[in-house]
Amino acid sequence: MSTVPLVTTILPLGDAELEARLQPAMTAVEERLRAAVAGADALVDAPTAHLAAAGGKRLRPLLTLLAAQLGEGAGDDVLTAGVAVELTHLATLYHDDVMDSAPMRRGAPAAHEVWGNSVAILTGDLLFARASQMVASLGPDAVLVHAETFERLCLGQLHETLGPADGQDARAHYIQVLADKTGSLIATSARYGATFSGAGAEVAEVMARYGEKVGVAFQLADDVIDLSADAATTGKTPGTDLREGVDTMPVLLLRERAAAGTLDEAGTAVLTRLGTDLGSDEDLRAVVAGLRDHEVVAEAKALATAWAHDAVAELAPLPAGPVKDALGAFASLLVDRLA
Repeated sequence: MSTVPLVTTILPLGDAELEARLQPAMTAVEERLRAAVAGADALVDAPTAHLAAAGGKRLRPLLTLLAAQLGEGAGDDVLTAGVAVELTHLATLYHDDVMDSAPMRRGAPAAHEVWGNSVAILTGDLLFARASQMVASLGPDAVLVHAETFERLCLGQLHETLGPADGQDARAHYIQVLADKTGSLIATSARYGATFSGAGAEVAEVMARYGEKVGVAFQLADDVIDLSADAATTGKTPGTDLREGVDTMPVLLLRERAAAGTLDEAGTAVLTRLGTDLGSDEDLRAVVAGLRDHEVVAEAKALATAWAHDAVAELAPLPAGPVKDALGAFASLLVDRLA
């Protein structure tokens, strides 16, 4: 297992006192996460611990702990919720990598590359089960929220796989996919922090709305980073979604221009390549390079920034102070990764 990540290395929150308050809780979450991905038997523990050991930003439990500062802080239930949302996130990654045929995750071979598809899928299922056991200890309302989130995670993946319906706006369809696949769990992370710290139902609703929009902004930013960063930086193979036929936001923007008759020659060349078999790494790199250099990338960046701003606007009902400021920084810095 990797060393316990420091809050300041995950995301600078702009307040040293707040970061110092969160650090012991982040340490406790990481220790509980280590225990949660182990404890079956030696044969099973290797795949279940694989992605947790590879590291990660731990953004979801960090947001749970940060939202808890709006109430009484990170008590035992908040810590349990933080581990549960990270376990749920890890479970989705095992499944996503199988569906995307992704060879790498977090700089390490994807689980299905090491143990095969069946083991990777079952490992994801096992982590979902362990997350559900933790949430069950938090009461029936938490179980319902977790179940609804799980449903949205599945619906988001299904809608991404099936694509938009005939006549459906492709951009709106994609934003809904991001809201379900990414935004729903980040929203739940924020909601749990407020709920289990006693911040109240109204604050929990504010945090859920904020978290969902943060999730969309985060994934839109990832669409751009996937084109502009190399595997050593992201820990993933660039362009995997493109190879699997998933149109990310920059591609959708190209298609919108093509439909309007305003697409330039460079963009047309990218769309032509996307219509071919991208099985070879050379062909995939050529498409990624062509898309990276097109002006639609700047437009996608602007969309990510707009969603982050909308997320921060949801915080308006919260009292002014370092926690509200840190939540604003959290949203902005997820997009500032594009700089």
